[in-house]
Amino acid sequence: MENKIIQAAPKKLVIASRESALAMWQAKHIQSRLQALYPKTEVSILGMTTTGDQILDTPLAKVGGKGLFVKELEMALADGRADLAVHSMKDVPMNLPEGFLLTATGEREDPRDAFVSNDFASLEDLPVGSIVGTSSLRRQSQLQARFPHLKIESLRGNLQTRLRKLDEGQYAAIILAAAGLIRLGLSARIRSVISPEHSIPAVGQGALGIEINANRTDLIAVLAPLNHADTQVCVEAERGMSRALAGSCTVPLGAYATCDADSIHITGFVASVDGKHMLVETASGHKNQADALGKKLANQLLAKGADKILAMLD
Repeated sequence: MENKIIQAAPKKLVIASRESALAMWQAKHIQSRLQALYPKTEVSILGMTTTGDQILDTPLAKVGGKGLFVKELEMALADGRADLAVHSMKDVPMNLPEGFLLTATGEREDPRDAFVSNDFASLEDLPVGSIVGTSSLRRQSQLQARFPHLKIESLRGNLQTRLRKLDEGQYAAIILAAAGLIRLGLSARIRSVISPEHSIPAVGQGALGIEINANRTDLIAVLAPLNHADTQVCVEAERGMSRALAGSCTVPLGAYATCDADSIHITGFVASVDGKHMLVETASGHKNQADALGKKLANQLLAKGADKILAMLD
């Protein structure tokens, strides 16, 4: 089988990527994996600036959502400038535009949120009125539910920009994905990680997604060795829940799934932005029913009144 895949590998592969340091780390990681698998293939990276990278003065929820981080990369796939695009799965919209395919999900890094501060060791240590920065309504709602005495303010920009704003004293603390800090060798900036029980991660957080033009069926087998089966089914379950609830970054929701043997266990939540209304549910099922399990979890949340919370957000 491996010899067949090697023979099928193209002479050249171009990876489309955002140009932030973290996105380029992810693209180079996939590039090195592909070069190891297919030594005779030339693998290059096409760096691009997306609309989401350009609009930094407005919360994502108000300017079109996370799809702004993938649109330009998909255009490069559509017109043949690139063969594949590498994304953070948490940035990939729940419904891909027609003509595109997620063909592999890379192994997940630590999915948890990280507490980053120069002066405090944890959220519990922050004084009343402390300013906490985050770009995520998901994080904001969970923070406000647990710590109503804190002031949550929007924080946009790439990872280095966010850390610089913290270091300049604009925030007492910021909340970031642990995965990004770990991947960029910045683990030392993490003062503490927040357990998924206290901060349910974003759908797909910590996992990498590989997207192709749907008509490039020749690439499916070539990219298959990059897929991490357990990560793929867990993320599929999380995305199933979010899709069923019309999830986007305009909706404070999260989901986190884990696997053992043949089973998936998933926890998900929906909340109002101020955290005063929050629903949390769990579900378990077989690995081969990942998307259906996500939908089941969504239905459990809807049965508890998630539709009323979602209606409040319109």
